[in-house]
Amino acid sequence: MLSIEELRTLSSSLRKEGLNSQQIADELSLSQDTIAWLLAGTKGRDKPHDTRIGWRTIGVKPQRVAAAAMIMADVADEEIGAENIDTVVGISINGILFAHEVADALGCEVAIHRNVDGGPGKGALSSKYGQVSGKSVIIVDDVLSSGVTMGKTIGLMKDAGADVKLCLVLVNKTAKNEIDDVPLRGVIRAVNV
Repeated sequence: MLSIEELRTLSSSLRKEGLNSQQIADELSLSQDTIAWLLAGTKGRDKPHDTRIGWRTIGVKPQRVAAAAMIMADVADEEIGAENIDTVVGISINGILFAHEVADALGCEVAIHRNVDGGPGKGALSSKYGQVSGKSVIIVDDVLSSGVTMGKTIGLMKDAGADVKLCLVLVNKTAKNEIDDVPLRGVIRAVNV
């Protein structure tokens, strides 16, 4: 368990390495609001409410990622039916591994939404993987903190011509069950009470 000061130092170090706030949030499994607070210091702002999710035990072994993804694929099948999914979109960087395995389990294409500089949730669809125009898609990520990245990804997929059927995450840190009228499911929900 890292202290606030250790998280602040780590966030600053990752910023110096060239990571943007969204990438730091992904790396530390914290919300972008928390990262902004850590990087700014206290400066009169109250500490955001957040829960750090550590899933390294899963991430270090491909078979564990595949096992977690099988659960995610089963949830997708239960929610909308595997036959209704053309493409699984993974949000970089942490959603890519899960999306790959979910797509494999469902027998469909995989697409990658990669983060780019320019603000929270800013990203682009990689041209090296499956495309989404005219397809029914689900979006996969590891942790949903505020929903900003997921909401931006939904918008970008719709703009690209996708029919977004479901958002699926390993851990949902909110009480949300949908984002922008798209159902949201988490394998685990971790909400502060």
